[in-house]
Amino acid sequence: MSVQDRYAQTTRCFGCGPANEQGLRIKSFIAGDELVCRFVPARHHEAFEGVLNGGIIGTLFDCHCNWAAAIHLMHASGHATPPCTVTAAYAVVLKRPTPSRGELLVRARVVESSSGRAVVEGTLAAGGTITATCRGTFVAVNEGHPAFHRW
Repeated sequence: MSVQDRYAQTTRCFGCGPANEQGLRIKSFIAGDELVCRFVPARHHEAFEGVLNGGIIGTLFDCHCNWAAAIHLMHASGHATPPCTVTAAYAVVLKRPTPSRGELLVRARVVESSSGRAVVEGTLAAGGTITATCRGTFVAVNEGHPAFHRW
């Protein structure tokens, strides 16, 4: 079961919300010390013929890396559910065009963390070739923040 289906069934996030029928609806799975996601783009995700739009790449990283941070912080704190986390900052490097046909593999893992904060690095690969990378900082939010208890 994906982390989204386990912890956030009613979330409407464009990238990862199972309840958003028009969103990407990514599914992230725990695999050792990282989170993995397999995504098959649709033609309407293209920037131009055969190439995935950079904004879609950014969304894949934003949501998938955010979940990597949330799951890591949940395990680190010993809680049964992940904290609500948001993106504080992230940067994407587009190394080469990402094909929009076929399955893509997104990987993310926490490389630094402290109480309520995690730095995550991610890769996006097509056919075994890394086409983009990401590094981001994600933070747990408290009551009063619009994202608090969104899942």
